[in-house]
Amino acid sequence: MNMTLDGFVGDVKGQLNWMLPEVDEKQIKYLHKLTDSIDTIILGRVMATEGIPYWESVAKSKSKNEEVVYANLFVKTPKIVFSKTLKNFEGENTSIEKGNLKKAITELKSEPGKDIMVYGGARFVLSLIEQDLIDELHLFVHPVAIGNGLPIFGKKSKFELVKSESYSNGIILHQYNSFEKLFSDSKLIV
Repeated sequence: MNMTLDGFVGDVKGQLNWMLPEVDEKQIKYLHKLTDSIDTIILGRVMATEGIPYWESVAKSKSKNEEVVYANLFVKTPKIVFSKTLKNFEGENTSIEKGNLKKAITELKSEPGKDIMVYGGARFVLSLIEQDLIDELHLFVHPVAIGNGLPIFGKKSKFELVKSESYSNGIILHQYNSFEKLFSDSKLIV
């Protein structure tokens, strides 16, 4: 998850115009390795309604660039949208989960397969952290402060630093494991 230096994942309107481009080859390789470790993506309603149509349109474009390669991976990966209000959702390889969040995530993590990646949004990730459902955090901290915005931490949570590395664009990765980890076949990663 991308984050500002002062701890926000979006401005007060959820905008991400503060993010720096991912131009460092080491960072791009790390992101590829991370996405290769998953077979399911979960999202909250807000991120799904904005992100899924965007990535599907990029995948359908005729361009031959890194964004299209990623978009194709995103579209083909099964996605679960967690929402109490959506009745249905049009999107390739997309389903809706309306049940209890903790129960649904715990069941999902117990299924065989690769890891599960959370694609946000901020309120959804905050609820996952508050219920101690996150196993790993991969925070890409941008050298930008915005003063106010959307946090993903709403309570005291303990994490163990596993890795930290910097990139030429000024972004620093901090990878953490949760001390509240649920042991399962799959990990839930942000």
